[in-house]
Amino acid sequence: MKRLKKTQRGFTLIELLVVIAIIAILIALLLPAVQQAREAARRSTCKNNLKQIGLALHNYNETHNILPSGWIGVEPGVGSNVEFGSGWGWGTMALPYLDQAPLYNQIDFNLDINDPAQTAGLIDQILPAFRCPSDPAPNTFELEEEGNPGNVLAVLALANYIGVFGSDELDDCEIVPAGSACQSTGLFFHNSNTRFRDITDGLSQTLFVGERKTDPNFGWYTTWVGAVPEGEETFARVLGATDHTPNDPASHFDDFSSNHTGGAQFVFGDGRVRFISENIDLGVYRALSSIRGGEVTDFD
Repeated sequence: MKRLKKTQRGFTLIELLVVIAIIAILIALLLPAVQQAREAARRSTCKNNLKQIGLALHNYNETHNILPSGWIGVEPGVGSNVEFGSGWGWGTMALPYLDQAPLYNQIDFNLDINDPAQTAGLIDQILPAFRCPSDPAPNTFELEEEGNPGNVLAVLALANYIGVFGSDELDDCEIVPAGSACQSTGLFFHNSNTRFRDITDGLSQTLFVGERKTDPNFGWYTTWVGAVPEGEETFARVLGATDHTPNDPASHFDDFSSNHTGGAQFVFGDGRVRFISENIDLGVYRALSSIRGGEVTDFD
């Protein structure tokens, strides 16, 4: 009798291609879901950072009975001067209330930001509390002198949160004469000394701090340190304007923006954090950025 040989049957080419196609479809369906889950986690961390900043500002006010200045610019014998030292910003003043007291205690606020004594491990210090994980920017950037490209004034730590200046453009500060402060309708400005009692529009209807994403193509980087005297776009490094809605395609560097789809997150004066759509009415958006405009608004 002839022995029957067992035959082993493998995949045909068509079957193999079908399996590959099914796997590819599953991966295509899975990857967006994974990316969305990761972005949701990053956005949640970003929101928590803003909550901590809002709480820090409240604690600062509780201690000093005043809110920190947007940035300091004073010339001896003259007074306010936007292009003079020391330049330290609101983020630096809030450091003790963000668990950064050791860093704060190393800073000499009588010296300019870019004084050589301040540069080693101080103004380039990376602080996670000021970074949104959705922004893949580098940790530091070189700030060049305004009108003199290539002349680096300081290497600054990067941040993604800026104080609300109001609806006026920060570029207008460049023409403010010595002896005068550059002011706007918002909480933070040059040598500002805002108190809670000054916010007559109500804390729950006033923006304090918001997001800004980086843009390496234009050198748009933000810092928590302050406004380095004579630096390029120096005032917009710490503050932001509401003359355009968040993520506006025609936006300027001093606007608010984020890598979150559809808008950006802000912390209000009462400490709550809300996502503001890029489609918000511009008039409402500007009203929310003023501290005593008298507008009747209800963001919620």
